[in-house]
Amino acid sequence: MNPSKRFALVAGETSGDLLAGLLLGGVRQRWPDLQSFGIGGQQMAAQGFEAWWPSEKLAVRGYVEVLRHYREIVGIRAQLQQRLLTTDRPDVFIGVDAPDFNLHLEANLKASGVRTVHFVCPSVWAWRAERVEKIRRSADHVLCIFPFEPDLLARHDIAATYVGHPLANVIPLEPDRAAARVALGLRDEDTVVAILPGSRASEVQYLAQVFFEAAKRLRSERPGTRFVVPAVPALRERIEAAARSAGLGGELQVIAGQSHTALAACDVTLIASGTATLEAALFKRPMVIAYNMNWLSWQIMRRKQLQPWVGLPNILCGDFVVPEFLQEAASPRALAQGVLDWLDAPERIAALQQRFTALHHTLRRDTAQLATDAIEKVLES
Repeated sequence: MNPSKRFALVAGETSGDLLAGLLLGGVRQRWPDLQSFGIGGQQMAAQGFEAWWPSEKLAVRGYVEVLRHYREIVGIRAQLQQRLLTTDRPDVFIGVDAPDFNLHLEANLKASGVRTVHFVCPSVWAWRAERVEKIRRSADHVLCIFPFEPDLLARHDIAATYVGHPLANVIPLEPDRAAARVALGLRDEDTVVAILPGSRASEVQYLAQVFFEAAKRLRSERPGTRFVVPAVPALRERIEAAARSAGLGGELQVIAGQSHTALAACDVTLIASGTATLEAALFKRPMVIAYNMNWLSWQIMRRKQLQPWVGLPNILCGDFVVPEFLQEAASPRALAQGVLDWLDAPERIAALQQRFTALHHTLRRDTAQLATDAIEKVLES
């Protein structure tokens, strides 16, 4: 019997909470008496995690947006660090994504003798290559979700393991579209567009109204089109207000969470750039990716961009397999036309689904087992 372990984790947003919850599910099989605590959300809580702060506290994107919450976020990190180095010292700290928050914390914990693991390699291959040195200082080991990342990190003497992407195991290779439609009260013959404006307040602020204006145009072009909008509970009221402002009525269905059901049910999705685009790819759904943020944040980020793509499906396929509309280009007219282009091209959808199926096989590994093995080696080192 493995002795009880104490793991501290920080997951800073909805996608991180999902990844951490899946990781904890596997880790608990190795250490059934595991104690886990730190910053997390509902998926982690379902695995017995004790959240000292909710993950929503860290769900901020963009330079200007972070500055607005800087004092609170830094205060949380300082309190967490103090607690982990005194009264609640863990056997290992696992930072799940949220690199701006976690790498700084990991560096200080590592310097004080706490073993550190970072789950999800910061995208140094796409943005901010200067992070490589910070990763080396901060993490004893990196758990990578994309197959090319360990070799990249090895060039910089950073220990890493490819563990696959947990979502590739959760999402079936052949999603059940009919069952998803029944669950949402949709007919088989309906044209269904899933609208995912993001899981952060800042994303909803910049994208929801534009997405719903695009939906209004789609409704004019394709009467009877049904729209399904999975909403994070904390943002549902804001999303519904944006829908009302756009004049959308009975054709639009806002649901609490259930993003996977919406993606399985839809014909195409209008979606904010982020982890959700990878989920859409694993569901083999055509998509139109959009992103908009504070103008100054965008100017800073675009100078650090190392690849021509922003959306994960395009990055992983190395091509513009789905359209991206960023900042001013993300107009209601352009987004609506992007969706219509998919609806009018079934042969194009079939070719895309083949590419996404190949990607799904590449990412499908026993993530929990591989991650747990790597963590155990860190604990033994």
